[in-house]
Amino acid sequence: MNIWEVILAFLVVVLILVSLLSNVLVLICFLYSADIRKQVPGLFILNLTFSNLLMTVLNMPLTLTGIIYKNQPGGDQFCHMVGFLETFLTTNSMLSMAALSIDRWIAVVFPLSYHSKMRYKDAALILSYTWLHSVSFPIVAASLSWVGFHHLYASCTLYNNRSEERTQFVIFTGVFHILSFLLSLVVLCFTYLKVLKVARFHCKRIDVITMQTLVLLVDIHPSVRERCLEEQKRRRQRATKKISTFIGTFILCFAPYVITRVVELSSVVPINSHWGVISKCLAYSKAVSDPFVYSLLRHQYKKTWKDIINKILKRSSINSSALTSESHNQNILQTTE
Repeated sequence: MNIWEVILAFLVVVLILVSLLSNVLVLICFLYSADIRKQVPGLFILNLTFSNLLMTVLNMPLTLTGIIYKNQPGGDQFCHMVGFLETFLTTNSMLSMAALSIDRWIAVVFPLSYHSKMRYKDAALILSYTWLHSVSFPIVAASLSWVGFHHLYASCTLYNNRSEERTQFVIFTGVFHILSFLLSLVVLCFTYLKVLKVARFHCKRIDVITMQTLVLLVDIHPSVRERCLEEQKRRRQRATKKISTFIGTFILCFAPYVITRVVELSSVVPINSHWGVISKCLAYSKAVSDPFVYSLLRHQYKKTWKDIINKILKRSSINSSALTSESHNQNILQTTE
């Protein structure tokens, strides 16, 4: 192994550990908090979390094996199964993010009718569609034997080495990326930009009220006025930062891999094998960022973790005080004897 392969192997190990830990934390929060379970977006987050966990447990370690040994892990049938899962889980993750953006769009743009438009039944229907959509492409690829070990990405994924089927495979891969990556990106951009438009409108209304109040309160202390203006500025930036994070992480993680796959099919530009693995690692890094972007940094999840930690500390405190009391009683008995 050269230095680049050592670095890439280390990067995959870090991705596995962080992704496993963060997604398990999301799952614990979901199981612990009844409030999170009651919310409709919780179903989409649960689906996304399971996809990320399966990708972390099944696909990432095999990519690590591919980097180290430069060969496919296991036999052909095993590699086909792993490639099938990789295609399904990646598409399912993308569509889950699109579903979350649709949920936010309905909640912000149509707040009064949100509970009638987005019920558990509606969420289940959306999830059923994402699963059917996600599983259709790997089924077609597996039936045509277009799944195998790709040395460029050191992974079991979509792959065709038969020159007579090249045109069909190029068309299939193009349609696959259009109906997975591009479709999800269009939905994300449309919904979140609508959300941003509504958020900015509300910010402007609050800003007008704030400025009118500051004008009327002539005797207000300058420091209070300053704090109000700073909060006004932060409020304008908050929604933009969140939406930029949602769309930005999606593009940053998936776009390099998708573009590399498309360029690879053209056979015009030679692709460095190290870049192929790096683009694959970037796609894997979405499983690391998703728990933080969609869950762990939100107030409700932070509150849940504080409750869990406080409960653990309280229990350990009670146990230690009970042990101390028992030890003290034994000392007294020994002294009296």
